Amino acid sequence: MIQSLIWAALGTGFAFLMTVSGAATVFLFRKQVNEGLQKIFLGFASGIMIAASIWSLIIPAIEQAEALGGLPWVPAALGFLFGGLFLLIVDGIFAKCTNWTNRANLLVFAVTLHNIPEGMAVGLAFALAAQNIDQRELYAAAFALALGIGVQNFPEGAAVSLPLRQEGMSAKKAFLYGVLSAAVEPMFGMMVVLVSGFIRPAMPWLLSFAAGAMIYVVVEELIPEANDSGRSHRGTIGSMAGFLIMMILDVALSL
Repeated sequence: MIQSLIWAALGTGFAFLMTVSGAATVFLFRKQVNEGLQKIFLGFASGIMIAASIWSLIIPAIEQAEALGGLPWVPAALGFLFGGLFLLIVDGIFAKCTNWTNRANLLVFAVTLHNIPEGMAVGLAFALAAQNIDQRELYAAAFALALGIGVQNFPEGAAVSLPLRQEGMSAKKAFLYGVLSAAVEPMFGMMVVLVSGFIRPAMPWLLSFAAGAMIYVVVEELIPEANDSGRSHRGTIGSMAGFLIMMILDVALSL
C-alpha cells in the first residue's frame, strides 16, 4: 500500500506539474496564440488520451477481469459505457444549472472534470501493480500511463489558461485557473489508492470507467476543437502523433 501510494503521488504529482508548466505559457504569450499551434496541441492531447485509454486502462481491465474469473469483456464494456454516460449526464446538468455560457469557462470545467478520471487512472494503475505477483509489467504500464498523461497535460494547461488570457483575464488569474483545473488529479489519485484494497473486484470496472470518461472528453471537447474549418490537417496530424508516441511509450516500457 505504502509503495503504491508513493508512486501514485509521484505519478499524479508529475501530471499536475506538467499542467502547471503548460498554464505558465500564459506569461510568454502577450497576444493571441497562433490558432494552428492550438490545433496541434489539442490534437496531440487527444491522441495521447486515446492511446492511454486503450493500452493503460482497457487492456489491463480485461486482463484483471480474466484473472478474477468470469467474462473479461463485460466489466470493460460496461465500465467504459458507464464512464461515458457519467460525463454526459454531468455535462448536461452543468449546462442547465449554471450561466457559464462563455466557451473558455466551459473548457475549464471540462478539463477539470476529466482530470478526475485521469488521477483515478494513475492511482488505480499503481494500486493494480502492487496487488499482483507479476508487478514488473504492470508497474511499467502504470509508469507509461503517468508519463503519457503528464505529457498531454502540458498542452492541456495551455489550453485552459491561454483562452482566459485572450478574453481579458489577467495572466496571474488565468494561470491560477489552469493550476486549479489540475489540482483534482493528485487528490483523486491518492484517494483511489487508499481504498483500492477494499475494491479489488471492482478495479476492472473502475479502470474501464476512467477510459470511458477520457474518451468522452476526447470526442466531445478535444477533437472538435482540434479540427480546422478549412483544409488544414494540423489537428489530425497532432492526434496521430500523440497516439503513436503514447503507444510506443506504453509498449516499450512494458517489455
